[in-house]
Amino acid sequence: MGLLAPDIELTAALLTSPSIQPAPRSERGADVRVVLVGDDQIIAEGLRAMLARDSDRVELVGHVPATEDVLSAATRLRADVALVELDLQSASGLELAAELLAEKPPFRVVIFTGDADERRLYQALRFGVSGYLLKSLSGSLLADHLARVHDGQVVIDPTMATEIAMRAAHGGGRGMWPGSELGLSQRESEVLALLARGLSNRLIAAELVQGEETIKTHMRSIYRKLGVSDRAQAVATALRQGICA
Repeated sequence: MGLLAPDIELTAALLTSPSIQPAPRSERGADVRVVLVGDDQIIAEGLRAMLARDSDRVELVGHVPATEDVLSAATRLRADVALVELDLQSASGLELAAELLAEKPPFRVVIFTGDADERRLYQALRFGVSGYLLKSLSGSLLADHLARVHDGQVVIDPTMATEIAMRAAHGGGRGMWPGSELGLSQRESEVLALLARGLSNRLIAAELVQGEETIKTHMRSIYRKLGVSDRAQAVATALRQGICA
């Protein structure tokens, strides 16, 4: 499938921040209270150690598994920032972030990942995240960026921001996949393309080497994002929007 160029507004988001009012300062402890949303307790302990030197301003106050009610848990912990891991065993980090933001939570949402894939970055920005940070950051820089998020800025990992800005300045930039402008993940666009070819869920699962239940989950997400209720409507929308030929 062909790739679509990322829109200019999202590239500009790497260099500018929207007008967001700063979140209220916590009444006790560090200036910024952070909750990690992820599956691995070891990563949580590593993050806590990374932030230890800056615990007066940024503190990890909890670790919430993605299988729990993240919104309620983070709110109960009075989090200022929910740091959501991108690759989760039980869910899609991007979709979880989108679901949280749809609820207009009393905290900001930041993606925390080792994946420097720009397509995921642009999709996360479309969902409204306040940051996309790589796990390769030092503890001090991570604390700095989380403090900036708390102050209302949208923060992109500096390595990624520099590379994208340089390509944008020279008229380049890696494209997006068909359907990304509608919020579809790359896998969802692949599922939709196969659906448009008339393949059943079983055949799509075989083609993509995934379980049939996983394909059904993708289908439900596709319906929700396209605002349709069945396969025929999804295909019609895909053809109308030029997502697949």
